[in-house]
Amino acid sequence: MAAASERAAAVVAAQLLLFTLHGSARAEYFSSLLSFNGNSHLQKQGCVTQSEFGNSEDFVECESSFLNPEDTDCVPRGAPPCEPMPSLDTEKILSQAKVLAEQKRFPFSTIDTNTNEELAFGYALIGNSLNDEAIKHFSALLQGNPELVSAIYGRGIAYGKKGLQDIRNAELALLELNRVIALEPNAPEVFEQRAEILSPLGRLSEALNDLSRAIQLRPSARLYRHRGTLYFISEDYAAAHDDFQLSLEMKRYQPIAMLYKGLTFYHRGMLKEAIDSFKEALELKTDFTDAYRSLGQAYRELGDFEAAMESFQKALMLNQNHIQSLQLRGMMLYHHGTLQEALKDFKGCLQLEPYNEVCQYMRGLGHVAMGQFYEGIKAQTKVLLNDPLPGQKASSEYLKVKYLREYSRYLHAHLDVPVTEYNIDVDLPGNFKDHWAKNLPFLIEEYEEQPGLQPHIKDVLPQKFEGYSEDVQGLICTADHLGSLMQYATPGFLPNKRIHRAMGLATLEIMQVIKRTWANSKIRVAGKTRVMQWKDMFDIGVKWRRIADPDQPVLWLDQMPPQSLSRGFNNHINLIRGQIINMRYLAYFDKILNFIKDRILVYHGANNPKGLSEVRNALEKVRKVEDLLPIMKQFNSKTRDGFTVNTKVPSLKFHGKEYDGFTITITGDRVGNMLFSVETQTTEERTQQYHDEIEALYKDLSSKGKALILSTELGEADAVCNLILSLVYYFYNLMPLSRGSSVVAYSVIMGALMASGKEITGKIPKGKLVDFEAMTTPSPEAFSKIGKSWMNLKSLPASYSSLPAVLDTFPTKRTMIEALNTDTSSHCPKNS
Repeated sequence: MAAASERAAAVVAAQLLLFTLHGSARAEYFSSLLSFNGNSHLQKQGCVTQSEFGNSEDFVECESSFLNPEDTDCVPRGAPPCEPMPSLDTEKILSQAKVLAEQKRFPFSTIDTNTNEELAFGYALIGNSLNDEAIKHFSALLQGNPELVSAIYGRGIAYGKKGLQDIRNAELALLELNRVIALEPNAPEVFEQRAEILSPLGRLSEALNDLSRAIQLRPSARLYRHRGTLYFISEDYAAAHDDFQLSLEMKRYQPIAMLYKGLTFYHRGMLKEAIDSFKEALELKTDFTDAYRSLGQAYRELGDFEAAMESFQKALMLNQNHIQSLQLRGMMLYHHGTLQEALKDFKGCLQLEPYNEVCQYMRGLGHVAMGQFYEGIKAQTKVLLNDPLPGQKASSEYLKVKYLREYSRYLHAHLDVPVTEYNIDVDLPGNFKDHWAKNLPFLIEEYEEQPGLQPHIKDVLPQKFEGYSEDVQGLICTADHLGSLMQYATPGFLPNKRIHRAMGLATLEIMQVIKRTWANSKIRVAGKTRVMQWKDMFDIGVKWRRIADPDQPVLWLDQMPPQSLSRGFNNHINLIRGQIINMRYLAYFDKILNFIKDRILVYHGANNPKGLSEVRNALEKVRKVEDLLPIMKQFNSKTRDGFTVNTKVPSLKFHGKEYDGFTITITGDRVGNMLFSVETQTTEERTQQYHDEIEALYKDLSSKGKALILSTELGEADAVCNLILSLVYYFYNLMPLSRGSSVVAYSVIMGALMASGKEITGKIPKGKLVDFEAMTTPSPEAFSKIGKSWMNLKSLPASYSSLPAVLDTFPTKRTMIEALNTDTSSHCPKNS
């Protein structure tokens, strides 16, 4: 559970993979599809440039058409190397043109020898990147013959080669290609060329239509691969998969097509199928860096850190300067809690690409997480200086970095202040918290910046494990073990050693504080001494969760500005968006589907009892969430493009009363274009209802906890256990934190049970998410039964009572960071 239990994205790493591969996708697609690269016509003459794919005899024959896009997965056999194009002089251009004319190796050649020589010269100019000269040459030919198709086509290509950044070039290229299609409506290469112009303009639907027309006229492996690439960029992964498969059936040796086939599986949550395809791509091309990089990311999403590291390592052995592999491996190392190693990758990334915002942001984040604030804020400032150009969309790193810098300054100022003497939720301005939690642009009126770094407050220094006393060493090792029990064994949740230790220490501190409270002790909170309240238990978990990863705003939603709460603050999770499946929650799709079916039957039973039998029969045939929309539209005219279903949470305090749980939303107009999501809405009224419920349970828990200290009755301990799980059941359904509710709540379960004399020894079962178990379970009693089924509760060993007090041992942010930074790899027992 740990690091990965956050709501952010699901597919944070997944999304990075998509975008980094979009970059290579577009590069491969557009560079190969833009048919006249500097060497393509020379390849058709019989020479080739050195290929990254190895020796030419290892490859299948290329499709040969002079103006068709170069197939990047093949090289003609037995071809001699080419001379570098920029060095060619006029004599050589004329020589190339002569060969082209004699062999008619250019599009739309004529029966006239002189005309062909003139046309060939124009194409040779394009091949040498002399596009303006080519345009003038073709224009001169067209003055004498306005309908000379090859000249119109050549001029269109030259406009495209000049660069589509200038919209005028694109418009002129399209104008010429439209003229060619009017004159030659059955030439597939023209439709393909027009698709190449349309794609970077964002006119993907038109480009797809052109590629479909080209395939209809003359299907080829290359055309299917190119159309599949456009479907992939459009996030139509099923159609993309079909095209890549057809391309591979027509021509097996295509490592790039196999890679993209794997990516279509990856983005639909089919990780094992994706891994198989990536491995097939590597069988085709053993030194395929991008395939190793993608394989590493897929293993990361499965939570297999060792296999992911091996794949990233192989990618970097092939190309030590592969920026995307350094970036992705660095991010994985950060989210695995191995910050020092992550920083090495980000540094290497920035040496190769100084303006890489992702690596710069992550470098700043890594330094701050380790307490190295001067280096961290320096890196953050570099991201801030990289303002987006007018009309350019700001990166997510640019949007987040000012929040991180302000929070970093706050942490630095409080580095040596006892954590019991201040309260982050009170100190940070309301609008700042609201904007940060919602990931909004930093546009906050009358915001006063946090003070800059104060020279007398030094950075956190490395703390060797051996420097701690033996009992503190035991405390840290125990925390590592307890934290590992919180790990989710579900795709999308990478084990994070730093989060494990932080939440293990939180668990021990919660245990110690609750035991003292049950013995009538008071606690110190925000500079005041008072009786412990239910929120104080969770605040211990919040404190440790915040310091483990400062990237994520772990904030109490009820402490947001009143106007934010009055509008409702939503915790939103996309389960399916289009064809992108959130693999973390796959195991709960059927459970949610059955719940929706039941609610639909209840609705129709109340509003359309005569048609209930027909609705029930239709629902029995539904096996997937996507199939519900047609059914709902058939039986309810109000459904239109979607519907919502609300879960209910029963009250223990008020018998018969129910509270709003979470809202399930399904919208869309067809399969493949739908949104399936869940969200909890934090309004003042709903928050107060849950707070009343939790307060009543906490009061009962405190009473029974105090009695438990004086009793040895087994029944008392079991009653306390049920109260703890019931209390956390309402916390999970409330989702009162902007991030981290799940792991914070589980640390409370473990710590409170330990205070009652019970230790959780069992791991969370594979596929189970504790928060979703609570949210999809109809009652606290049912949740308690499910939880106890895997917890394997045992009597707490006496050794726990001799551990040092966590709060006294790590009283400040500095000491907390030191504890998280220290390396225990050769000291603590390995957690299996």
